[in-house]
Amino acid sequence: MSQRLGSARAQVSRAICASALALLASAASPIPALAAATADAPRLAGHELRFDAAGNLLPWIDWNTALDREMRFYETAPLDHGYPVFVTTTFLDGNWKPTERDDTIPATQNAAGILSYLKFYALRGKHNPRTLAIARAMGDYLIEQDLTPASGPYPRFPHSTGRRQHFPQPADSGSQNDRPYEIQPDKGALAGYALLRLYDATGEKKYLDMSRHIADVLAKNQIDGDATHSPWPFRVDTRNGEARGPVSGNLVFALRLYDELVARGDIQFKPKRDALWRWIKQTQIPSAAGNGALFAQFFEDHDNPANRTAWAPLSLARYLLEKRSALDPDWRADAKTLIDFVRRDMTHVEFGVRVCHEQDEDHDAWGGVNSTYGAVLAMYAKATGSSELAREARAALNFAAYAIDEQGRARDLPTHAELGGWQEDAHTDVIHNFVDAIEAYPDWAASMR
Repeated sequence: MSQRLGSARAQVSRAICASALALLASAASPIPALAAATADAPRLAGHELRFDAAGNLLPWIDWNTALDREMRFYETAPLDHGYPVFVTTTFLDGNWKPTERDDTIPATQNAAGILSYLKFYALRGKHNPRTLAIARAMGDYLIEQDLTPASGPYPRFPHSTGRRQHFPQPADSGSQNDRPYEIQPDKGALAGYALLRLYDATGEKKYLDMSRHIADVLAKNQIDGDATHSPWPFRVDTRNGEARGPVSGNLVFALRLYDELVARGDIQFKPKRDALWRWIKQTQIPSAAGNGALFAQFFEDHDNPANRTAWAPLSLARYLLEKRSALDPDWRADAKTLIDFVRRDMTHVEFGVRVCHEQDEDHDAWGGVNSTYGAVLAMYAKATGSSELAREARAALNFAAYAIDEQGRARDLPTHAELGGWQEDAHTDVIHNFVDAIEAYPDWAASMR
């Protein structure tokens, strides 16, 4: 099967040790419990693979230690124009050196990072001011360096893609598969929601103001969705509003943003919120029971309008599991529909573990999507009392945790030989997923069994 044909990520170098390749060749079968350590024991990301007697993948180190080391390592990041370098740069090696690639994904990388840092800050009792300071740096970068010009149909709206060493990003910053002047509305919604959460944590009004502005821009451009069109297209030219890609599968963050603002008294967003929810509930979710065509397109480096992703349905299922009946009286059934779609069409087995790949065009278990799968499956397992799904969720997260080395440095894909890579897959879109799983199953964080 071809993976990421034409994708920029296909250029990322990969190397898997000979023993791991042998395992992949027989990946459809569970791996039995391993005996005592041997010189030729299979390894993943430099760590010897550990399994229990039932063949379930165990962590190489307890999650608490691994996550604390990773967060401490990221605190040592050098500054780039006053921001930690992983805020401004998407492709870094394991020692903070930028790779030859200069394209960036600022909205996804930093919005997911804000959510990760705020969740980890709360998990550790809000004791480390540095964690909150880095979340602020991500929010400040979005507001200060990553906005479109103050004109056109999407004024002062976050860029989905850009180039490192541009401060601020220019109007034609589009990179990867964005054209020069294109943005992705769903990435702006993700940023808007993250900034609102940052306002809640800091009380700094500039984050609230930008969240409201992003919601206002989204509301003015929202249309009624149907069976072939989502309420916003996937890409838009900021100069004239020309759309490209009729379906944008990840609209849950626009719903989150509207819901939070309406709850704060911004009732002007309620009609648009209700229209969006009707489309999600009545049209998009049922799509997952069929071919899932309305969950196409999320990743910045792809532009096939039929390319379905796992990230979008999982992110929607997470919101249903958080809000439950307050959002959807059918939350349990609808979450199952979304999760079943992902398990059916977006998972495969590696090293005896069911892991989640990103999309139809990429069958690698990148850190962001696979940890998302583990977290959402853990939340669903907890809500439904499924010990089987809980084991599957924990194994997927253990697989993701093998990407972290002894110093807290991370890889974007556990099977990559080199540390670093895409920073959202290595770090910013990973930490919050471990936090959600830990909140569902606190014992997982400290256990090595």
